[in-house]
Amino acid sequence: MTDSNEDYVYDEESGEWMPASELEERERTITRVEVRDAVGNLLADGDQVTLIKDLDVKGAGQTLKRGTLIKSIRLTGDGQEIDCKFDGIKGLVLRAEFVRKR
Repeated sequence: MTDSNEDYVYDEESGEWMPASELEERERTITRVEVRDAVGNLLADGDQVTLIKDLDVKGAGQTLKRGTLIKSIRLTGDGQEIDCKFDGIKGLVLRAEFVRKR
């Protein structure tokens, strides 16, 4: 039974409005994709990683050097891609095979 004062949110998957707590519970039960770095360490949202090789960033005209620290990564749901923030580069997505967990 849901509380009559509970917030409802739109679920894009089902196309229905549902109580926020119900949607949150359903998302929690969905199996998460495991993302592992170059040496096999399990990565999670908020981890810090270090680049293991120089990477040319397409569209930014920059090269990220080996050893560069990337803070607060976010998993994308893809088994090999992580979303990152880095000064001067918007929308940076790195392959997990090029990073090592710090």
